[in-house]
Amino acid sequence: MTDPTFRDEELLASVILRLLGGVRHVAVGASSPIPATAALLARHLGGGRPFVSMLSSERHNFFTDGGRELFDCGGQGRIDAFFLSGGQIDGGANINLVAIGDYAKPKVRFPGSFGSAYLYYVVPRVILFRLEHSRRTLVPRVDFISAPGTSPPGVYRPGGPIALVTNRCVFAFDHQHARFRLDSLHPGHSLEEVLDNTGFDFDRPATVPTTAPPPPEHLALMREIIAPLLAEAYPRFAAAVFGATMADASERRAG
Repeated sequence: MTDPTFRDEELLASVILRLLGGVRHVAVGASSPIPATAALLARHLGGGRPFVSMLSSERHNFFTDGGRELFDCGGQGRIDAFFLSGGQIDGGANINLVAIGDYAKPKVRFPGSFGSAYLYYVVPRVILFRLEHSRRTLVPRVDFISAPGTSPPGVYRPGGPIALVTNRCVFAFDHQHARFRLDSLHPGHSLEEVLDNTGFDFDRPATVPTTAPPPPEHLALMREIIAPLLAEAYPRFAAAVFGATMADASERRAG
């Protein structure tokens, strides 16, 4: 049962916020409203740090040359955290953004990799997220590797995954063993549920802790301060989750 005091989106933003501790610069892609919520909250709590670059925003974006400038910044080691998802994610943290089924005759064709493989290599703290936690999305092996979770010995790779956040739980990624470890279960969800809905094997402690709920003060900030900021880049999300509108964003900017 969902906790009535907060929404799932607020819980996931709170989880991601904790994963952003200590970063200097976090970049957020064009379709990532929950990570954007966490990033803007981190900036507010940090008094302007970390820097936040939201690619779908005019107001919260350092880049003026789109993806090319983002990739340059990542390659220079100036982005500490980024977010990736995929139509499929497997137990080795490989992601698939290309197709399901045979590549030549796919059952489903996705939009494509864009710069995911490159950023996966150069950004040191990549947080994977998937809002549909099912055997359809979390698979034993992806049909196409858009971006590999790990690389062979001798490959220079300062970047890679640190966690996978879903609507049911949080997995931490063990780079040494190239597999996920269940870190916590969200309130109202069980280990049996996660096992039933996960296609890949994963490690887990003897007792799996429950994901900590968002502190009341963070919920208040998300709803009152962050939501109007989100409305500029993610108007539908801001309205559906927080009831915030573009008018709220304009009023916030004017204030």
